[in-house]
Amino acid sequence: MTNLSKKVLIIDYGLGNLFSVTQALINIGVNVKTTSNPDEIESADAIVLPGVGAFKDAMNNLKDLNLIDSIKKSIDSGKPFLGICLGLQLLFSESEEFGVTKGLDIVKGKVKRFSNNNQEGEIRKVPQIGWNQISKINGKSWDYTPLNDIKEGEFMYFVHSFYVEPEEPVGLSQTNYDGHSYVSSIQKGNIFACQFHPEKSGHKGLKVYKNWAEINNLKRN
Repeated sequence: MTNLSKKVLIIDYGLGNLFSVTQALINIGVNVKTTSNPDEIESADAIVLPGVGAFKDAMNNLKDLNLIDSIKKSIDSGKPFLGICLGLQLLFSESEEFGVTKGLDIVKGKVKRFSNNNQEGEIRKVPQIGWNQISKINGKSWDYTPLNDIKEGEFMYFVHSFYVEPEEPVGLSQTNYDGHSYVSSIQKGNIFACQFHPEKSGHKGLKVYKNWAEINNLKRN
């Protein structure tokens, strides 16, 4: 039985990696469309917030396009929400990028920059670019989450200089970058968001998208 009525909208606010995310979701059988229309976002069955770029620019763009209230209303309504990279960071209370910038404040916590030196005082390359592992936080199960059937220590693709530091117990996976362990994905109710790019992470990344779609009954068949 087809499921064409489900509308999954990718929010276009001028800073997203829209094409690759769209193609990945189409590839796993999701009926998807990009939009910057607040009314369409509120009427969607699920929303995706991708992002590459500066936190402050992103918040300014969301404000200028009148998208902030629509995003918050959609999440409050309980519809599935997927955040990717900057789309994860924007959920948080504030970022220290270019001074302090207020975020959507849906998840309590801050967005911080990797220090330029590791614990041994050696230079840490910032941004982190490339493959790195994700692991469970205190043995927390990934069953019935978008990370279901992803093995402990699986490699995903990262591109970022900033990381999230939640003040709530929302962490789903963690990653260690040159001695610094940080939360690399979160789950809070209907929200799943990750710092890594599933669409750039090969078949295991597509599995994350597929799990998210299946858990929320978003696939066409």
